[in-house]
Amino acid sequence: MRLATWNVNSIRARQVRALAWVAAKQPDVLCLQEIKVETEGFPSDAFRALGYHSVVYGQKTYNGVAILSRAEPSDVVMGFGEGGGEPQARLLAATFDGIRVINAYAPNGQSVGSDKFSYKLDWLNRLRVHLDLRFDKAAPLLLCGDLNVAPEARDVYDPEGMVHEVLFHPEARAALARVVDFGLVDAFRAQRQESGLYTWWDYRQLAFPKNRGARIDHLLATPALVSRVRGASIDRDERKGKQPSDHAPVILEVEA
Repeated sequence: MRLATWNVNSIRARQVRALAWVAAKQPDVLCLQEIKVETEGFPSDAFRALGYHSVVYGQKTYNGVAILSRAEPSDVVMGFGEGGGEPQARLLAATFDGIRVINAYAPNGQSVGSDKFSYKLDWLNRLRVHLDLRFDKAAPLLLCGDLNVAPEARDVYDPEGMVHEVLFHPEARAALARVVDFGLVDAFRAQRQESGLYTWWDYRQLAFPKNRGARIDHLLATPALVSRVRGASIDRDERKGKQPSDHAPVILEVEA
């Protein structure tokens, strides 16, 4: 079973690439973030032609998450499920073949000390409360997506230079650690320990060819699911070529 996450940075801009990637890699479940389109505008028919179901929590211009799957999804929940509506479409959950999958797109935070950075920290804290209230750490659970935090020094190309930036700031890392402390394991790191493995590279200053990146896209799983993981990879090739996303897909190979 192949589970994957990918911030596509606009499904409209990356539709051709996304369709080609799905056709080539054949994921069983693919979580997409930052689709930047309303739910009705997501190309569900195009993915259906490839044999995929789509569940979408969209938003015009910004944010938005979607999950593509071979198996029909069940128990779909959009947002934190607390009612009253939410201003930003960032969280989507569904169950596939007995695995509860949570697709998350955490706020970037813009700049340390800003209102948006405070919102990022609050959102991650809210996510931890959500896990405590609604999920079972003993069951097969996958929390994946662009969490906009690099947890460790080996997850950024310049730890000293980035420590005061939103992706690697101590407060952001502490907030993500609280989420993980729910009872999750970094499933990618359980398979791959080496440094220099990144999932995001700035479009500017030749960041990608110089491998000046950060590992901010994650697949976090409960022990019941981690025990079934047989491999993990980052598809760096998808960051190459014409009009790529600034993120690369991250893939887990899981025993069915």
